[in-house]
Amino acid sequence: MAASNDNDQLPEEMRPGPDGESADGEIAALRSEIESLKDRSLRALAEVENVRKRLERERDEARTYSVTRFARDMLTVADNLSRALAALTPEAREKAGDTLKPVLEGVEATERELKAALARHGIKAIEAEGQRFDPNRHQAIAEVAGETPGTVVHVVQPGYTIGERLLRPAMVTVGKGDGPSPNGSGSRMDTQA
Repeated sequence: MAASNDNDQLPEEMRPGPDGESADGEIAALRSEIESLKDRSLRALAEVENVRKRLERERDEARTYSVTRFARDMLTVADNLSRALAALTPEAREKAGDTLKPVLEGVEATERELKAALARHGIKAIEAEGQRFDPNRHQAIAEVAGETPGTVVHVVQPGYTIGERLLRPAMVTVGKGDGPSPNGSGSRMDTQA
């Protein structure tokens, strides 16, 4: 029995060809294919990771912003409660009888609980009064002469954000700055008479 050659133990495709060349070309091709497959698998893993992150972000946004339509409806309720309470002067509250005081306290408690519920869901009031007018957060409904130009003078209806998004702009009056001067002289209309 003849001694076996080391090349006999190699698979057919890796054995030297009839002309005696080595399998180096085949090995190089296989290594290249392995590198290509590694690259493809790394890219696939990166894509899966990107999809996972995107889905997490979309889930978080859905959780945060899913109540947007309902929140807008609740803001109307909060506005009406605030207006009802603001309509009562301190004198009227003092004169309220024993039957009316518990009703007022109930309305105040309801307003506080509604605002707390809105805050628990990421809905926050926009601080506007005295701030610089921001058209992305405020809606100007009037200009007031004699006030600091571009500054919110009065909030007619509060605005709200949900998460990082605007839910409703604050309806405000803004200073115009060209009113009567502090020394009492009139406006341009007075000087033309």
